[in-house]
Amino acid sequence: MATLLRKIGLIRLHNRDTEDPKHHHNHRGGGGGGQQSASLRGKGGAKSGGHKQQQQQQQQQQQQQPGGAGDASPGPGKGKGKRAAELAPRDKPPQPAAGAAGAAGAGGPRERAAGARAGPGPAAAAGGSLVPAARQQHCTQVRSRRLMKELQDIARLSDRFISVELVDESLFDWNVKLHQVDKDSVLWQDMKETNTEFILLNLTFPDNFPFSPPFMRVLSPRLENGYVLDGGAICMELLTPRGWSSAYTVEAVMRQFAASLVKGQGRICRKAGKSKKSFSRKEAEATFKSLVKTHEKYGWVTPPVSDG
Repeated sequence: MATLLRKIGLIRLHNRDTEDPKHHHNHRGGGGGGQQSASLRGKGGAKSGGHKQQQQQQQQQQQQQPGGAGDASPGPGKGKGKRAAELAPRDKPPQPAAGAAGAAGAGGPRERAAGARAGPGPAAAAGGSLVPAARQQHCTQVRSRRLMKELQDIARLSDRFISVELVDESLFDWNVKLHQVDKDSVLWQDMKETNTEFILLNLTFPDNFPFSPPFMRVLSPRLENGYVLDGGAICMELLTPRGWSSAYTVEAVMRQFAASLVKGQGRICRKAGKSKKSFSRKEAEATFKSLVKTHEKYGWVTPPVSDG
């Protein structure tokens, strides 16, 4: 019996020890605390080791810098380089514009539209004005060379058919003397009877000569018929833009005119009062314009040189 009671007591004591939460917690807590303290010691050791390694790397980097080993502040060279880098954007001069076209293209649609409305710049406008000036200069050179050659050819004529005098020393304004016409004509007889040595004509050459005809009119004496009209205008198709050719020379024109005088029965006017009235340029120009319109409508008739 006593033995049985002792076993029951031992069983209860065993159950109490195993089922007591405090005892169970203390037992488990004691083991966990040991593990936690060991873990903390391991982390602390690793942290201190990493800190030492980082300090060593920083010391090596400082030793390699030109400012000196162990000095955290930048050295003289490093400070100047940093200062120059800070001042470089301030001292950099602005880039020049690539031009008006580039500026207009770089802007938005409104800026490009404004540039288009503004038109070409001063340089373009100046370039546009230079084109007519250069063309006019070229025409003047062509006209001058041609007229100089004409003067030389007339001076070499052996029959002294015509002679030339410049009006006010102008190469583009000539007074031409026609010394000869057909000696069998009544006009030649009139010239002998009136002691008229020549028929004086005036020729003015336009800017685009020899591609346009000269304006030609009779100055003296006052003629009747012979295709000579009011003001001394001459009715000849070759003196119009339609009948003119740049191949015609002054000598050829004057020979054609002499033939027209004979063909048209030209005479020197001997009527009292009328013979002394001189021809005027203004009247000649008006008459020539009128006859050109008339003959363009009804056609032209010009006698050949062989008839004179």
